Amino acid sequence: MAKIMIIEDNENIKKELIEFLVRYGYEAYAPTNFENIVEIAVKDEPDLILLDINLPYYDGYYICREIRKDKDIPIIIVTSRDSEMDEIMSMNLGADDFVTKPYNTQILLARISAVLRRTCGNNACYEIIEHKGLKLNVTNASISFNGKEIELTKNELKILLCLMKNKGCIVSREDLMDYLWNSDLYIDDNTLSVNVTRLRKKLQEIGFKDGIETKRGLGYILL
Repeated sequence: MAKIMIIEDNENIKKELIEFLVRYGYEAYAPTNFENIVEIAVKDEPDLILLDINLPYYDGYYICREIRKDKDIPIIIVTSRDSEMDEIMSMNLGADDFVTKPYNTQILLARISAVLRRTCGNNACYEIIEHKGLKLNVTNASISFNGKEIELTKNELKILLCLMKNKGCIVSREDLMDYLWNSDLYIDDNTLSVNVTRLRKKLQEIGFKDGIETKRGLGYILL
């Protein structure tokens, strides 16, 4: 489980981000001591930092620069400042990505996933996700259950990953397609149906039966 530090002074945004990221399987938290935020970040060594620019005591540029002096922690700038100069400055100071507010949460999620993949390499921060004995290995795109293992395609991996991060909740077809689209995987309604069918067959092959249920007119749910 990747640990994400949120450096943001807006209480509502902090709360929404933490709830959203936890729902998708991340460990998310937001320090309140902005005066010593650089020391806190360096000491905690989170897997990724979401960093605003306009903050008390020090702005995000200063914080990004100071963290970079000691640690190579991935940093995504998330800010309402959307000028090209802000983006250029962020990248020059070592930020890994730049997202402007207001943002689409699924796009932000895709950016976080992409940065973690790049920076974690073969030791992916969220290598294995488990649900009722079913293990999804994100790194090598495989699933295992009761000693049996099978490989997944890229689309199947993303679909199951989304369902596992929302386990027990209905995920609409539209949300699944948006999730795949934001992960740079084009998929239409028919392709989604085909991939879900193939994924079900693979789950059954390793003994994980009746795992994905179709909720007519609503979407899918991982039981």
